[in-house]
Amino acid sequence: MRGTLFPLLISLFSLESANGFVGLTPSSQIIKNSISRPVTSLGAIAALAKKAKQNELRHYVEAGVPDSVMKIYQEMQSKYKTIDLLANDLPNKLQQELTRRRGTLTIIAEYNRKTRFTDSGIIKDLYDPEIVSPIFREYLASAIAVTADERMGACDYSTLEAFVKEQKRAHMEVPGPIMIINNDLILDELQIARTVHVGADAVVLSAAVLEKDELEKLLKCTAAVDLEAIVAVTSAEQAQQAIDMGARMISVQGIGDNEERAALLQSLKMPEGRIVTTICNLGAAKGKGDLQEIEDAWFLRDKGYNSIIVGETLYKSGSLEIEHPGVIIRSMKSKSSLKFASPKASNGRGEGAREYLGDILM
Repeated sequence: MRGTLFPLLISLFSLESANGFVGLTPSSQIIKNSISRPVTSLGAIAALAKKAKQNELRHYVEAGVPDSVMKIYQEMQSKYKTIDLLANDLPNKLQQELTRRRGTLTIIAEYNRKTRFTDSGIIKDLYDPEIVSPIFREYLASAIAVTADERMGACDYSTLEAFVKEQKRAHMEVPGPIMIINNDLILDELQIARTVHVGADAVVLSAAVLEKDELEKLLKCTAAVDLEAIVAVTSAEQAQQAIDMGARMISVQGIGDNEERAALLQSLKMPEGRIVTTICNLGAAKGKGDLQEIEDAWFLRDKGYNSIIVGETLYKSGSLEIEHPGVIIRSMKSKSSLKFASPKASNGRGEGAREYLGDILM
């Protein structure tokens, strides 16, 4: 099967010839489209990232796509055109996990091995998947987002699969397994098929990288194989476009100011009868021992965000107990008040705990 499918797939990722692109496919077309856009510093970075990802996809295909991945790919191709993104208003499992009552924040723990807080630029072996995956579960993160990209996250699909397998082993435990999100730079349906193959539950699609029709197609492809999708946005315009298209979950990223994050959320027109889960990618404060991110999480909770993605902050490895990854998650989930409480005073026991300094005064 692999031998007969290889010529077909290699044609999908054809290289440039003297006359230009040969047999353009969604992946190569994305690269071509990006070159024609107005060039900004962010756009230039995105174009370079896409070019690198396109080359990575070509190498993957040249090495031979496993039959099991091709089967998923072909199933997706046969179904996605019939998908209506607006037909179903009911939230799926990940969306349910991330969306609680107002005033309750859920946490997506991001796993990215690249960091500013070590001399090597890589997080310590102390934070390998087998070690941090159960910590994220035990401290009640709702999901784990794995940056399955060597350049951006020093991770790959084997890292993604390691998290999936560790969580599955907890199926008889309390708390049970949490969901795994592929935070790769997704450009092509083949990456979606690989995500399903390793057993992950969702992908992140970037509205800043993909054209509108490309984003819509990939949203349909995820739905065709029962994969959930989070659309990452960098502006209110992108967010509204994704919502109107039928996106169920949006993640605001690339905005560092909390007031701007809140203003973006408040500007959105939500559809009647359909839940849209709002997520903010928190980012990390500059200081290695800074706990500002916890207060940021409380602020965003109070402004109406359902969930946050927290990454580098989890791996600062400070000397205080509060700087343990699990305790940071617990503190962000707490019911503490920005007016009365300090992150360093947090000492609760999980979601809904009332043992936080300041709660008595609220």
